[in-house]
Amino acid sequence: MHFTTAVIASVAALAPLVSAVGQARVVNHCDFPVYLWSVGGSVGPEVTIQPKGTYTEQLHHDPASGGIALKITTGENGLYDGSAQTDFAYTLDGNTVWYDLSDVFGDAFSGHALNVVPSDTTCPHICWGNGVSPSGSQTRDCQANSDISLNLCAAKC
Repeated sequence: MHFTTAVIASVAALAPLVSAVGQARVVNHCDFPVYLWSVGGSVGPEVTIQPKGTYTEQLHHDPASGGIALKITTGENGLYDGSAQTDFAYTLDGNTVWYDLSDVFGDAFSGHALNVVPSDTTCPHICWGNGVSPSGSQTRDCQANSDISLNLCAAKC
């Protein structure tokens, strides 16, 4: 019985660590659907996010690649046909989550504001006022227990 009590106590002590990890969110404020793939060491299935819809995944470390890229296109099957894509990437590193925003093959959301906003208001946000990356690094960091949200077609930054 002593061993069982020790195991239960150990598992109970770890529970707050598991729940302390935040979430990555993509919120579609656009008036059109968007298409998302969660990519780490492998490519997840295509997810359609309808207008006013949200995609959420718990922040996690990918053992093969180290990080995750949420790849977003404005066209179905866009990951596989060379469409412009916006990549919202994160890396969970201990008590820190690193996050960034970038475009590949063009600017999928040109003319539409994009912003990345952590739930911890002391952490830096990323703002693309016209949907195009400004010059300079877009990499930021925050505490791993923060939610990090990408707002597509945001009202403002």
